[in-house]
Amino acid sequence: MRTDLVEPGIRIAPSVLAADFARLGEHVGIVEAGGADLLHLDVMDGHFVPNLTIGPPLVKSLRPHSKLLFDTHLMITDPMKYAPIFARAGSDLITFHIEVVDDPIHMIEALRSLDVGVGVTLNPGTAVERIWPVVDRVDMVLVMSVNPGFGGQEFIEASLDKLRAIRSRLRPDQRLEVDGGINGETVARAVAAGADTLVAGSAIFARPDPVAAMNQLRAVAKAAAG
Repeated sequence: MRTDLVEPGIRIAPSVLAADFARLGEHVGIVEAGGADLLHLDVMDGHFVPNLTIGPPLVKSLRPHSKLLFDTHLMITDPMKYAPIFARAGSDLITFHIEVVDDPIHMIEALRSLDVGVGVTLNPGTAVERIWPVVDRVDMVLVMSVNPGFGGQEFIEASLDKLRAIRSRLRPDQRLEVDGGINGETVARAVAAGADTLVAGSAIFARPDPVAAMNQLRAVAKAAAG
């Protein structure tokens, strides 16, 4: 497992879901050179969420061209089946949804055996209590602040309560990520509620200058963190 996985402090994770896939390598290179901390890869299967996105071949093709930590979010119904394939393709951290596994402890142990970091996530409609049995076993918790499936949605304010509740249970070596609707207006509230790893797609890649947009998000987030 990469030693930079659980580094403390504010981290910005550009989401490739919002990048121009015809220029994906170029876009990833731009944000990496501009100081991105990790790269968020949204994997959707058309079953768990109503959209299809990327698969292991894309991760494998990007891996030789980027030193960023690959933060792979499996929004799929069978993470146990596909996690090994994504690990072999180059994913450094794999996050699964609590809603799709019957035995999350077994899922975490399976991910550990792949020598990747482990994250658990929950949808806006899922009670935060669902993750309490495993919250101490993961490297990162991801709070979805939109209903997963598509980028560009508005931030769900109730996510702030989940962030606060989860932050109170995390150790210093565990990270708290938030994904969905993160922009210049919502990032400060998310950080104030406890998030330290911020996924942003449209707020970075849809801007004329992705690096300037990313650095502005970081500045606002750091100010909110104190």
